[in-house]
Amino acid sequence: MAKTTDDGHHIGLVGLAVMGQNLVLNMADHGFNVAVYNRTTSKMDDFIAYCKANEPSADRVHGYADVKDFVKSLARPRKIIFLVKAGAGTDAAMNSVVPYLDKGDILIDGGNANWNDTIRREKEFKAKGIEFIGSGVSGGETGARFGPSLMPGGSKEAWKSLRPIWTKIAAKVDKKTGLELTGAEPGKPIKGGEPCTAHIGPDGAGHYVKMVHNGIEYIDMQLICEAYSIMKNLLGMKPDAMSKVFAEWNKGELFSFLIEITADILQQKDPENPRKFFVDAVLDTAGQKGTGKWTSISSLDLGIPANAMAEAVFARCLSALKEERVAASTSLKGPKAKKYAGSKKAAIEMIRDALYCSKICAYAQGFQLMAEAQHEYNWKLDFGTIAKIWRGGCIIRARFLQKITDAYNNDKKLQNLMLDPYFKKAIHKGQANWRKVVALTAEHGISAPAFSSALAYYDGYRSAVLPQNLLQAQRDFFGAHTYERVDKKRGQFFHIDWPEPGRPQLKV
Repeated sequence: MAKTTDDGHHIGLVGLAVMGQNLVLNMADHGFNVAVYNRTTSKMDDFIAYCKANEPSADRVHGYADVKDFVKSLARPRKIIFLVKAGAGTDAAMNSVVPYLDKGDILIDGGNANWNDTIRREKEFKAKGIEFIGSGVSGGETGARFGPSLMPGGSKEAWKSLRPIWTKIAAKVDKKTGLELTGAEPGKPIKGGEPCTAHIGPDGAGHYVKMVHNGIEYIDMQLICEAYSIMKNLLGMKPDAMSKVFAEWNKGELFSFLIEITADILQQKDPENPRKFFVDAVLDTAGQKGTGKWTSISSLDLGIPANAMAEAVFARCLSALKEERVAASTSLKGPKAKKYAGSKKAAIEMIRDALYCSKICAYAQGFQLMAEAQHEYNWKLDFGTIAKIWRGGCIIRARFLQKITDAYNNDKKLQNLMLDPYFKKAIHKGQANWRKVVALTAEHGISAPAFSSALAYYDGYRSAVLPQNLLQAQRDFFGAHTYERVDKKRGQFFHIDWPEPGRPQLKV
């Protein structure tokens, strides 16, 4: 019989893959007694054995081979986290515990679930008297172990019960600087600081915000890769030299987890050939798990121009066509290769500006998407708080996010991040270099879709008049879709009885 406390365990967790194991240890380190269950019992037994041999908080982790015993061991209201494969696997795992639950018990989906599934599950469980929380968990394996960014969506009552645990195990940031507090060790969690978690909203709000986080993560990574590509292919720089550039950038406005690890990766030597750099040994085909695609699909469904994020997804898709690209490289010609004649130092500064300006546009698209989603799904999102809880723990954590929090604190009705004084000034300052970089990539035949699409978004957004007047006239011609007039009030629609193509224009 597994050990329990007098009142039962504080929380339970189902799914002992690496993320689940690390989250359990995080909770145990913070003084919570955790019951664990895994469908494959041997995996749970191995984890318990590992804890006893290696973890100072092992006495707070207890395993159960029987799902009924697992559920009954929990203090009421029971709280059970699920970190299992999204989709049918999640439904099966949750349904396995339902027969042993009481009204008011809480199920927490911590996986990368589609927000529509979360909305459905919340309704289904609510009808049974069971509370449901869909919580985004960001930070990877290390974040789960020492402090992730947590984005819970669900009822306020359910959040009230989960909050003491989530606020303790979340990443912490310094109240003055807004930077993440680091240095946590097993059994010795960080004390103080602001927790990187907050109640996002009802039903699927938490998982939607986590999805957008991942969409932004896609474009953040793609922008960094394009900066790397330009330095490599235009300036002829070696990985160790580029590492120094990224390390220097990480001291300023671009300070972030992704810039930091990029600097580390680029100086890493290949374990199988120490005379070469590791990055040159990695095949240029990128994988993806779907959340970036979901973000792009949602932007299309809601009519929000998140073209830079979509380009980041397409860039991964294009990378997967490795064999086709290799074959095409022998027959499809671009501009003749020529050495860059300008100042390398000046070019690096131009690339930095292009990266920062593009980053602003990318985040503007992400927050604009969330702004539209809250109307579609009847949520009320606090964008300053969302940026605030992304400052630590998550993959996109960065100094930059404090500026986003400040922007929404200064103007709760801010329509677009680019209109905030700080970000507007930053783009005005850097856009000349940004344009030069995009022009250089086109001139030299270097693919930079994210830089280019972000600039197109900026130029489109700042344009009072776009060429879609001609497009709407075309739609009226072939489909009688009507049009509005510049000299009439919005909402009035007109149509011309167009002639057949090639015939004289009719008088109206």
